[in-house]
Amino acid sequence: MSSLVQPLTRADRLASSSARTVLLLLRARAVLVLILLLIVFSVMAPEFLTANNLSILAKHVAISAILAIGMTFVVLTGGIDLSVGSIAGLGGMVAGYTLTQGISFGGAVHYPPVIVAIIMTVIVCMGVGALNGWLVAKAGVAPFIATLGTLYIARGAALLLSNGKTFPNLAGHTEQGNTGFPAVGQSFFLGLPTPVWMMIVLFAFAWIVAVKTPFGRHVYAVGGNERAARLAGIRVPRVKLITYLFSSLCAALVGIVIASQLEAAHPATGESFELNAIAAVVLGGTSLMGGRGSVTGSLIGAFVIGVLADGLVMLGVSEFWQIVIKGVVIVLAVAIDQLQSRLQARLLPYLTRTSAEARR
Repeated sequence: MSSLVQPLTRADRLASSSARTVLLLLRARAVLVLILLLIVFSVMAPEFLTANNLSILAKHVAISAILAIGMTFVVLTGGIDLSVGSIAGLGGMVAGYTLTQGISFGGAVHYPPVIVAIIMTVIVCMGVGALNGWLVAKAGVAPFIATLGTLYIARGAALLLSNGKTFPNLAGHTEQGNTGFPAVGQSFFLGLPTPVWMMIVLFAFAWIVAVKTPFGRHVYAVGGNERAARLAGIRVPRVKLITYLFSSLCAALVGIVIASQLEAAHPATGESFELNAIAAVVLGGTSLMGGRGSVTGSLIGAFVIGVLADGLVMLGVSEFWQIVIKGVVIVLAVAIDQLQSRLQARLLPYLTRTSAEARR
C-alpha cells in the first residue's frame, strides 16, 4: 500500500514546511498577541505594570476568564451561549433579593445566611442553563436562537425582581445573620484576590475534565462529528445539557462576584459580557464550528481581552472606541480561525504523505 504513495518533491517539502510554520504561529496567536500588548502598554503607560494596576487587572481578567471557561465547553460541542451576561445579571439580583428582602414563609420574613443565598442563586441560574440545554439538545432549537431567547428571559427576570431598581447595601446586618457577602469578591488569600482563586480552581477543574476524563472526550467528539458521536454510543443530549449547565454555573459565579465587589446588585449587570467570553474563546483558538480548542487557550484569550481593555482605559481611549476595537478583535479572531481551518485542510495531504514515507 505504501508503494502507491507518491514521494514528496523538494517544492512540496518547502511548501509543507512554510505551511507548518504559519500554522504554528496561528495556533500560538493568543500568546503572541498577549506578549505584544504587554510590551506596548508597558511602554506607553509606565504605570501599567505597577502592583496596584496588576491587582485590578487580575480581577477584571478573572471575570472574563470564568465566563470563557464555561463558554469553551459549549463552543466545543458546536454550540454558543449568548445568555451568560444576562444570567450573571440575574445571579446578582437573586443574591441581592435574598440578602435584602429575605424569604417569606411561615408568616415571617427569614434572611438566609450568605452561603444559602449563594446556593439559591446558583440553583436559579443553573435553571436557565437547564432550559438552554433542553431547548438545544431535546427541542432541537438552534443554539443561537435558544440562548438569544433566554438572554431576554433572564434579563427580564432580573428587572422584575426589583422593578428595575438596585439592591444596595449587601453587606448585611448582624442581627439578621446575613453578613459577609462582600468578602466573596473583595477578600484576598495568599496575596491574590478571591475571584482570581476562583478562576484558578475552575480552570484546573475544567482542564482535568476536558483532557483527562471520558466526558471531555465526548465533548470533543460531539463537536467534531455529532452523527458519528451518536453512532459511537455517546449520549449527545446529555453532553450538551451538562455543558450549558456548567456555562450557567460560571455565569452565576460572575454575577455573585460582581455584586459582592460593588456591595450592590443592579439588573443591568453583565450586559455584553457574552461578547467578552466569546472573544476570549475564539482568540484562544477554539473553533466556533466545534471539536477543536482548549480551556488553556480560552484562559489566555481572557488575558488578552482583559489586558486590551485595561490598557485602553489607561491610555485614555474613549469608551466608544473601545467598543469598536473589541468588535474588530472579535471579527479578526474569527477570520484567523477560519484561515487556520483552511490551512490545516490544505496541509493534511502533506502530513499524510509524510507519515506514509516515515513508515516505509
